[in-house]
Amino acid sequence: MKNFPIVCVGGSAGGLDAYTRLLKNMPADMGVAIVIVNHITLFPTYLHEVLPRFTHMPVELITENLIIEPNHVFIIPANRDLHVDGEAFQLRPISKPRGWPDVITVFLKSLTACWDGQLIAVIVSGYDGDGAAALCGIKEIGGVTIAQKPDTAGQPAMPESAIDTGCIDFVLSPEDIARQIVRIARSVR
Repeated sequence: MKNFPIVCVGGSAGGLDAYTRLLKNMPADMGVAIVIVNHITLFPTYLHEVLPRFTHMPVELITENLIIEPNHVFIIPANRDLHVDGEAFQLRPISKPRGWPDVITVFLKSLTACWDGQLIAVIVSGYDGDGAAALCGIKEIGGVTIAQKPDTAGQPAMPESAIDTGCIDFVLSPEDIARQIVRIARSVR
C-alpha cells in the first residue's frame, strides 16, 4: 500500500481558473498526487490537454487501474465515478446519472476507506454542494479540508456548501491553498 499524500481538488463551474492558479503555485516535487475531480457529465473533459501548460508535473487522464503516483496530476474522465483500490484508480459507471453529480463525494469517501496516506480535500468553484457530504469523514481520519474563499471563486456555491459543513480547516484563495498544500506535504515527509 502506498502512503504518500493525495490531494483531491473538487470543482465544477469556474474550476478551471482555480485549477490553473493552484498548479502555477505548486512545485513539481512535493511528493503528493493531485487528483482533479471536476464534476461534468455531459461532455468529455479536456483538462488533461489544458493543464500541462500550468505545471511541470505530468498530467494524465485517469484510466482503469492507472497506478497512483506522487508528483503527478490526475484528471477524472467525464461521466464516471472514481475510486481507489490499493495503489490504483478504479472507474465505475456514474452512480448519480441525473441531477447534480456527486463524483467528488464518491471519490473522497473511497479515499477515507482505502488510502493510508495523508488526505487533503480541496473544494473550489462550482455549482451545488458536491464533496460537502464527505468532508467531515476526511477530518475524522486526520485529513485536512480546504475550501476556496468564496469571493475568489467564479461560482461560490460549492465552496460555500463545504464551509457550511463546519468541517473545513482553511478558507483560502487558490494561491494560498497551494502554499498550504506545500506546507502540509513538507510536514509529512
